[in-house]
Amino acid sequence: MNDLLSLLPEVREALRVGAPVVALESTIISHGMPYPTNVQTAREVEEIVRAKGAIPATIALLQGRIHIGLSSEQLDTLGRAKNVRKVSRRDLPIALVSGQMGATTVAATMFCAHLAGISVFVTGGIGGVHRRGEVTLDISADLMELASTPVAVVCAGAKAILDLPRTLEVLETHGVPIVGFQTDQFPAFYTRSSGLPVDVRLDDPADVARVMATKWKLGLAGGILVTTPVPEADAMDSREIDEVIEQSLEEANSLSLQGKDITPFLLKKIVERTEGRSLATNVALVKHNADVGAAIAIAYAAQ
Repeated sequence: MNDLLSLLPEVREALRVGAPVVALESTIISHGMPYPTNVQTAREVEEIVRAKGAIPATIALLQGRIHIGLSSEQLDTLGRAKNVRKVSRRDLPIALVSGQMGATTVAATMFCAHLAGISVFVTGGIGGVHRRGEVTLDISADLMELASTPVAVVCAGAKAILDLPRTLEVLETHGVPIVGFQTDQFPAFYTRSSGLPVDVRLDDPADVARVMATKWKLGLAGGILVTTPVPEADAMDSREIDEVIEQSLEEANSLSLQGKDITPFLLKKIVERTEGRSLATNVALVKHNADVGAAIAIAYAAQ
């Protein structure tokens, strides 16, 4: 894989000696937030991981290679660039051959992290079954990746624009354990709870690490979803955000948007309709997830 992977020196050294490393996605930089908030948040998230005692590895595609860890200059280039390709698992070979700049989704970041030997990945929220997914069959590749790739994904639940009950059903069908870190209920991204239960509540990063190790020691395929709610001070009112999401979904339907265009469009409209408050919540939850993910990576490395 040496001709396809480029590891930042600090990431390479950490993996060599068995130090904790946390993978970070890049779609949130290119498609999830506007510039310069995207780059500023990415740098702050990396610093949170470092301050905790782990090494951050933001993953993206640059000049025909998968970069595991980005320099400050590369982060800025990615954050400023236009027409960055949104890269999921199916897009990886196409984007690499074409040499396109690519930002990795949850699915692609999981896959690339596993290639590099990284077991913990932090994101904002995973994709899932879209509303009316029983008709459109629009189901995120994130769920299939969780079913097959042995990486623990730390998030604030699935994005609230999705059909959360069906998303949990698909994860259950594919044998993906859902851990609530210091919570009994599945978070709903902008809000602390969806009202849906998790499979188990764990309050200690060491316990999460033991579940990870035990699952993979058993030879069970796939990853683990670790959900942690947005801090209470940063959470949005559930009634307000539900109304905004419904309005944004109606607009997306009127434009007949499909596939990978839907999520960036909805997130942008939600930011506009909440006058930026949803973006502030998004930033806060990603930072909180990074703190939790780094603690889990440290506990896993200690084993």
